[in-house]
Amino acid sequence: MTLLYTDVEDELRAAVRDLLADRCPPAAVLARVEGAPYDLGLWKTLARDIGVAGLLVPEEYGGAGASAREAAVVLEELGRAVTPVPFFTSSVLATHALLQVGAGELLRGVAEGDLTVALVVPFSASPYREAGGQVSATDGRLTGVVGAVAGRTWPTCCSSP
Repeated sequence: MTLLYTDVEDELRAAVRDLLADRCPPAAVLARVEGAPYDLGLWKTLARDIGVAGLLVPEEYGGAGASAREAAVVLEELGRAVTPVPFFTSSVLATHALLQVGAGELLRGVAEGDLTVALVVPFSASPYREAGGQVSATDGRLTGVVGAVAGRTWPTCCSSP
């Protein structure tokens, strides 16, 4: 196993870095601290044009079928620029969960950049204690309240299929 980046990973890094240099300068990041938590325009560009939203989605669902290495390249660049986008919560955490439950149609939306998702698991969740029972599923819809969810600050309505 090599720890050096491949040409594909270097090209991905360069594409993300160039976009962020243009659209996410430090002054914009500082201004965002007092404003909206995410830059949805930048997220849509990253998700649709560069395709980062579908990196970990298998090709059969319209994604790139990439590995954690490519996701790490994107995460490094997003962190480098302190980029206000929901890549980690939507395209890594929630995508992994959707893969585990076989939610192919939702994954298609994520891969196309049309759907941003969040994994609704409270930060206080533990495998060693019972769930609080604040969220329930009835007829394919989730209802309830979860207080602290990673990525919950992006402004969109959430519903289950």
